[in-house]
Amino acid sequence: MTLRPILLALAISASLAACDRGPKTDAAATTASAAATVDAKAKADQLNKLYADYWEENLKLNPVMATFTGDPRYNAELPDFGSAQYREQSKQFTSDWLKKVEAVGSTGLDGQDLLSYEIFVADAKESLESYQFPTWQLPINQMNSVATLAVQFGSGSGAQPFKTVKDYDDWLKRAGRLPVLFDTDMANMRDGVAAGVVQPRALMVKVIPQLDALIKDKPEDTLFWGPIQQMPKDFSDADKQRLTESYRKLIAEQLMPAYKKLRAFINDEYLPKTRDSVGLDKLPGGGAWYAFNAKQSTTTDLTPAQIHQIGLDEVARIHGEIKKVMEQVGFKGSMQDFFKFMQDDPRFNFKSEDALLKDYRALEAKINQKIPEQFSLIPKAPFEIRPVEPFRAKSAAGGQYYPPSDDGSRPGIFYVNTYDLPTRKTWDAEDLYLHEAIPGHHFQIALQIELKNLPSFRRWGGESAFSEGWGLYAESLGKELGVYTDPYNYFGYLQNELWRAIRLVTDTGLHSKGWTREQVIQYMRDNSAESETQSTAEAERYIAWPGQALAYKIGELRIKELRAKAEKELGAKFDVREFHAEVLKDGAVPLDVLSGKIDRWIAAKKG
Repeated sequence: MTLRPILLALAISASLAACDRGPKTDAAATTASAAATVDAKAKADQLNKLYADYWEENLKLNPVMATFTGDPRYNAELPDFGSAQYREQSKQFTSDWLKKVEAVGSTGLDGQDLLSYEIFVADAKESLESYQFPTWQLPINQMNSVATLAVQFGSGSGAQPFKTVKDYDDWLKRAGRLPVLFDTDMANMRDGVAAGVVQPRALMVKVIPQLDALIKDKPEDTLFWGPIQQMPKDFSDADKQRLTESYRKLIAEQLMPAYKKLRAFINDEYLPKTRDSVGLDKLPGGGAWYAFNAKQSTTTDLTPAQIHQIGLDEVARIHGEIKKVMEQVGFKGSMQDFFKFMQDDPRFNFKSEDALLKDYRALEAKINQKIPEQFSLIPKAPFEIRPVEPFRAKSAAGGQYYPPSDDGSRPGIFYVNTYDLPTRKTWDAEDLYLHEAIPGHHFQIALQIELKNLPSFRRWGGESAFSEGWGLYAESLGKELGVYTDPYNYFGYLQNELWRAIRLVTDTGLHSKGWTREQVIQYMRDNSAESETQSTAEAERYIAWPGQALAYKIGELRIKELRAKAEKELGAKFDVREFHAEVLKDGAVPLDVLSGKIDRWIAAKKG
């Protein structure tokens, strides 16, 4: 039962009673309404206590999440995430908390309280639904694995802190668990082989050189030695000596043997069992698995076939915009000729990695000058630009955002990929910065983390369609923020918008229409200005993360539709700063929830 039927019943009762009782009923209705308000507040308080308790238990179950958020209490712990016991524990945990929250119910809730309830329940049900798919049998690909995540943590430049002696001891304990996790991954992959659930060969051949880059004969030559090289000077001589020897022993006797064992398993045992096909739909139950991924990624009920058609339509529209740029710069030739020109002309190359980084840092200063004209809601968290670490640069995307910690000790970080420098074009910089940095992911994610009044599961949770949709929408603000003044740089925006439209076509093509890896790469090359290197990396990313790439364009289209609706209905009352604040102020939400709250904002503004 919802609040609306309760109020309706009260209104009917009041009307009937008014026939013979007169004004006394107004007092009764007022009392009932006040009681309902008190009851709703009590229920909201009860739910918020549940959310807080849930988050505390969640951090105990997921200590790596705690580290990501800047909570140091569990920095020494590392559960065996892939084990059957842990998977069952996680499933039961989610089921139990869902029952507790649903037992309270949503009757009488409104505003943020109703929003939190709806998001918690929807996310929990979706999480439980996901357990039917054997993701655990595919724990390693070129995009992510425990092995590569461990290096990011243990190198001293990631989320794991290395400021105190306890921090150093915490990592010794946590890293000592890594061989167990590697063994579990290998056992799960063997189960996958037996069940016919294996990775495409095209992905796993990329994992071998990644591991080779991490395996060294001397501990001092590994990335895990970084914390020792950067050890604080104020540590005592005894601690310095003890930690140095302990880290040397950890790396030489535990980590490197585990990495070598994993490398040998993948190369000698697993690779021969990998598949030539690439689509998720080629695995047992893969069609339903991909449809679930598409629903989860877009927070819509769009089918893969519908998404594919949206992509085709957007590709055609954006091609038309690119032709206008070609006319503006006086280019003679076909669109393919123009794409080739944009890739090959040396004027669009960075002279060095330093020049590339300098260009991005200059962009930061330039865009920040215009931000107050577009935004009233700005994160407090600091922000940095860094190059992608060499060990993962070859397979990494062109840019990546890493969120700040809750306590402000770690800034938001925009990682820029400088690998294969000739493929990193000057015309790509403005657009990429807007998406990954400001006002894209840094604004959206850092602001969400700073929403201290919201339950932690919302502050640290995410909806890909919202966050990636916002990133792509942020790219469209370039001219309003003082960039894209050069038509070639504006082409960079169109090219990247085109790229996200192509993702709708190729991701669904790969996983629901039988497209091959080579077919996808060729489609990208035929329809965009992306290089062979970038096209290959992106195609393999879509193969590794089925459905993830759908979020960008679907989310962006929804935000643009809502802005157009607001501008049309509000006219002179429309304030873009207020619109952006309204979109961002509640953190990431499903797209239907976003539509509802923007509609309410429009109605309130209209009066």
